[in-house]
Amino acid sequence: MTILFAILLFSFLIFIHELGHFVVAKLSGVQVNEFALFMGPAIFKKTVGETTYSLRCIPIGGYCAMEGEDTDTDNPRSFQKAAWWKRLCILLAGAFMNFVTGVLLIAICLAPAKQFIAPVIAEVEPGCTIVKDGGLQVGDRFLELDGETIYTSGDFSMMLAVNPGDYHDIVVERNGQKLTFENYFLEKHEFLNEEGEPELRYGFSFGIEDYTFGKKVEAIWNNTFNQVRAVRLSLQMLFSGQAGMNDLMGPVGIVGVMSSEAASAESTLETVLTLLSFGAMLAINLAVMNLLPIPALDGGRALFLLLTVIIEKITRKKLDPKYEGYIHGVGMILLLGLMAVILFKDVFQLFLR
Repeated sequence: MTILFAILLFSFLIFIHELGHFVVAKLSGVQVNEFALFMGPAIFKKTVGETTYSLRCIPIGGYCAMEGEDTDTDNPRSFQKAAWWKRLCILLAGAFMNFVTGVLLIAICLAPAKQFIAPVIAEVEPGCTIVKDGGLQVGDRFLELDGETIYTSGDFSMMLAVNPGDYHDIVVERNGQKLTFENYFLEKHEFLNEEGEPELRYGFSFGIEDYTFGKKVEAIWNNTFNQVRAVRLSLQMLFSGQAGMNDLMGPVGIVGVMSSEAASAESTLETVLTLLSFGAMLAINLAVMNLLPIPALDGGRALFLLLTVIIEKITRKKLDPKYEGYIHGVGMILLLGLMAVILFKDVFQLFLR
């Protein structure tokens, strides 16, 4: 069921993304030649008016093929003939649709929740050295850790993973005032868990607060922003060497994680919400990644569009769009190659389990 849900989820996100391009292109008066879900040879085709709608056999990607997208034509309704701001809106519409989908899925996941874990120190175990005189106190609400805002309780552990070490810069709120602790020593000790076994942890726990309507709206925003930030932090770790190729994950790896999380859920509702939370994460990740200024991605195409407009304004000469098409073609080949490598890695790791 998880695999089936994952296939439907990936298909839905691709469809929503391409639908964004399609709708804005139609509203902008641009001719759409084909609206396709997936890649490869067509399984199904139907032409309605000027547009062919197709379902293709390789369940990766999809596209909205517009007239004159990468080449100049005499068609007055081609993509290149549209005003530059209309072309920009068309390019950004796919990521926008994915982002909105992610926000809605987060809202659905949070809808049944009555309480949440707040990043506020509520209880301290004997032997904890973090809460002390002149330092952190019970009731302190974490606001920042190493320069990153703490929105949810999960941010605390995420920031510690991004910034390993024992000394951290911490900003808390206490009695309505902000307090800053620089190079604060966060020391782990052995504490007994529920099974009576020793484990290393900090020795304090966060508190539970009730949701109000305002706090739930705030939580939707915070979780959305966290997903956007997670992409930025992941790229940061990748370029800094904290993460490597083995940490990258494709559809097969994601399905594996989804299956594990769904299997550990205690009820049908919890299973559904877990899977939907993965959907929210994927939708926002897809939106952000597509806006990166990389050739073949929407962000790369938007950047080239803006540069072209500026250059043509300065030189008063029209640039041939075929050269941009060559660059995006090379970018697409490289992206497909990377996807293939990640796919084989995920499948190989799957058989090693």
